[in-house]
Amino acid sequence: MSRYFTDAGFRFLRALARHNERAWFHAHKHEYEAHVRAPFQRLLTDLQPALAQVSAHYRADPKPLGGSLFRIQRDTRFANDKSPYKTWQGARLFHARGREVEAPSFYIHFEPGQCFVGAGLWHPQPDTLRRVRQCIVDNPASWRTATHAPAFRRRYTLDDSENLVRAPRGYPADFEFLDDLKRRNYVAWRELSDATVLGPRLRQTLEADLAALAPFMDYLCAALDLEF
Repeated sequence: MSRYFTDAGFRFLRALARHNERAWFHAHKHEYEAHVRAPFQRLLTDLQPALAQVSAHYRADPKPLGGSLFRIQRDTRFANDKSPYKTWQGARLFHARGREVEAPSFYIHFEPGQCFVGAGLWHPQPDTLRRVRQCIVDNPASWRTATHAPAFRRRYTLDDSENLVRAPRGYPADFEFLDDLKRRNYVAWRELSDATVLGPRLRQTLEADLAALAPFMDYLCAALDLEF
C-alpha cells in the first residue's frame, strides 16, 4: 500500500491561503509541485486500471496541463475576488468524448479539512439539464435504482445547493421524483477525512467509490447518449 499525500501538501495550501499572491507562489512553487501536483499525478496514474474496469470510456490523465488536473490558477476575469490561486487542487476523471460534448465526470478534491470525491454534472447547460430531467421522467425505475438505493444514499449526498423552488414546467405534479427534477446540478459526493487522504488506503478507497458511483454515472451518460 502506498501513501500519496502528506501533511506537507496541506501545509502548502494553508500557507497559500494566507499568501495568495504571485510572488509568494513562485517562490514556493517547488513545494506545490513536490507535495501537491506530483502526488496527485501519481494517484491518477495508479487509478487508471480500476477506472478502466468501471468504464472503458473514462480517463485519469496525469499530464500537468491538459489532463485530469485542474489548473491551480484562478480565472479572475469576471470575478470580484482577484486572488490569483485556488487554495485546493482538484482533478476530474473525464469522458473520452468530454471535449466534444458535455459529459459527466468523476471528481477528486484535495483541500485541508474539505476533501471529497464525487461524480456527475456540475452547472450543466440548459439542454443537458433538460435531457437528464426527461430521462428521469421516462425511466423512473432506473433512476430509483441508480440514486435512491439505501446503500447509495447512506454513502453519498446528492447536491441540492442550487435547486429550483418549484419543479420546471411541463412535468406531472404527482411525479414520484419531482424533487429530483428541481435539481440544477446532478452531482453525488461524499467527504473524505484528512486521515483517509493522507493514509495508506487512499487509492483503494477511491477505487471503491468509482465502482459505487458507476450506476449513477451510467444513468447520466445514457441520458446524454454517451457510451459507458
